[in-house]
Amino acid sequence: MASAAIIERSEALRAELDVARRQTDTLFRLISPGSLYARPIPERHRLIFYLGHFEAFDWNVLARYSLGQASFHAEFDRLFERGIDPAPGQTREDSPHDWPSKTEVQQYGAKTRDWIDSHWNELDPWRQQLVIEHRHMHAETFAYLLHALPYDRKIPLLAEPSTVRPAPPNPLVAVAAGTANLGKSRDSFGWDNEHLAHRISVPAFRISKYKVSNGEYLDFVRQGGPAPHFWTLADGQWFYRGMFAQMPLPLDWPVWVTWQQASAYAQWRGLALPTEAQFHRAAALSTPDPLRDNFGYHRWDPIAVDAGHEKSDAGAPVQMTGNGWEWTRDVFAPFGGFEADPAYPAYSADFFDGDHYVLKGASPRTASILTRPSFRNWFRPDYPYMYAGFRVVEN
Repeated sequence: MASAAIIERSEALRAELDVARRQTDTLFRLISPGSLYARPIPERHRLIFYLGHFEAFDWNVLARYSLGQASFHAEFDRLFERGIDPAPGQTREDSPHDWPSKTEVQQYGAKTRDWIDSHWNELDPWRQQLVIEHRHMHAETFAYLLHALPYDRKIPLLAEPSTVRPAPPNPLVAVAAGTANLGKSRDSFGWDNEHLAHRISVPAFRISKYKVSNGEYLDFVRQGGPAPHFWTLADGQWFYRGMFAQMPLPLDWPVWVTWQQASAYAQWRGLALPTEAQFHRAAALSTPDPLRDNFGYHRWDPIAVDAGHEKSDAGAPVQMTGNGWEWTRDVFAPFGGFEADPAYPAYSADFFDGDHYVLKGASPRTASILTRPSFRNWFRPDYPYMYAGFRVVEN
């Protein structure tokens, strides 16, 4: 008989799964009728894929691979098992008719959910945590897919109010020399690329107090720098393409850019992007807060880069966790002692290719559960759709 502690842990994980499911279910209700087969981002699957993917991933990890459970629909197990990561500009060659109907996919998902729910207390807690965090990750992925969907193809919600003020001054703040604690031990859940915990000595450096703002980056664009994906130029004026409305470019919001654009801006300033270790040193100076710093699903769009600065730790950089992931200059690579997780062996290993860069922090659409310091995100350097900003350092 399971102990009370084990049952309590299983029930807590089940509650977390329910939270994650509500997030993903809500996203599909934002899609207007007839748009489920749209492909708002050319390099990603059509939206219908994600209706099946959330459930197929849970089923494959918890039942099919772990326990050898017989499939309800073997074709769907494979079709919806994994997303894609082609280079920008490489579109998929398929049509809406190549995909199953919405009803078929929903029926498949209902069966997998029913099985998981009825066997939840029998399942491995590590794999339970894995599918919960995976769902939260893809809730963010699906959010930026919807961000790219034309406004007339999604159900509008109240747009975030934009600010009309100049970009705030963004001084460099000193971070003393010391040790950065990267990664984590295997005594609690973590993705394979988070292991193993280790320390790195980091010399003193200075880092921008705030993320680089739209206003700061606009000066770079006026000097010939590339415009971000989230900006639109109309009649000589720059606009920001928010999730539910276009608005005049909020100069005090963080700029969301590719790694290439962030790196080019840093070089233009005579500065650099931080390393992963430098980010850890700077982030350790403050305590994250989801409302103040803008993460944990509270908003759809950014807030000012200096919002809540008066409530932040004195002398510390602001919003190190929240309001947009932050690019580092480090290529995504394994830590010493890396071992692929047998529950999801391709999660990290397939991306140790020298063509992905580490991001740290969180965006408005990042779940709080994914904001532990050891968590690592990564994307291609020219991927423009991610909610990713940056700050600069002086070594």
